[in-house]
Amino acid sequence: MAEDEFSWIKFKTMPLVGIMRNINPAHTEDILKAFYASGLTTVELTMNSPGFEKSLQLGLSLFKGKLNIGAGTVCTKSDLERALKSGAQFIVTPIVDEDVIKTCREKGIPVFPGAYTPTEIYTAWKLGADMVKVFPATAQAIEYIRAIKGPFPAIRLLPTGGIHSGNCIDFLNAGAAGLGIGSSLFNTSVINEGYNKLEEHFGVFAERIRSYLMASHEPSLRKR
Repeated sequence: MAEDEFSWIKFKTMPLVGIMRNINPAHTEDILKAFYASGLTTVELTMNSPGFEKSLQLGLSLFKGKLNIGAGTVCTKSDLERALKSGAQFIVTPIVDEDVIKTCREKGIPVFPGAYTPTEIYTAWKLGADMVKVFPATAQAIEYIRAIKGPFPAIRLLPTGGIHSGNCIDFLNAGAAGLGIGSSLFNTSVINEGYNKLEEHFGVFAERIRSYLMASHEPSLRKR
């Protein structure tokens, strides 16, 4: 696999997409260094954030081959062209846009379109989504993920919104293939405290997910 390609291995060993929105570009380097050091692997920089291109290209220059770095809030074909020109390794959208999804499929770029209703989720998957971002994941979202997995067991779901270190494992238990986490992960007050605090904060998420994955793959002694 080339360094500029999205690594599914990295994602599956740590199925969390960190969403960096409206973060001061001056903090990008320290944030990504702490993100990587904590064991997290996949980060999305939203296109409607100041300095998007600068932050994404800085991230790629420092962590290509080490982190999956993609573009979020991609709503149109022109947004997509801009994101890919900047080097985005995967694409996240807040909506189901057929042109964006199909173009990503043609170019071999993983795409995680945003959807909410069963019809939207199924449509996004049928068009070729690699995962469907269930957005917004608000009140009762855990139960909703579990309900959607009933008729659609094969669809990989990426709930986004309202997820924090206290409930992230509940979403995975409900059947989520991954987690999209923004403000609770990139907490402004923690960012302002500096690198060490950031690594510690990110590490809480990483350790909980790592422990969950290890436990879920251990053979049950009760079955022997």
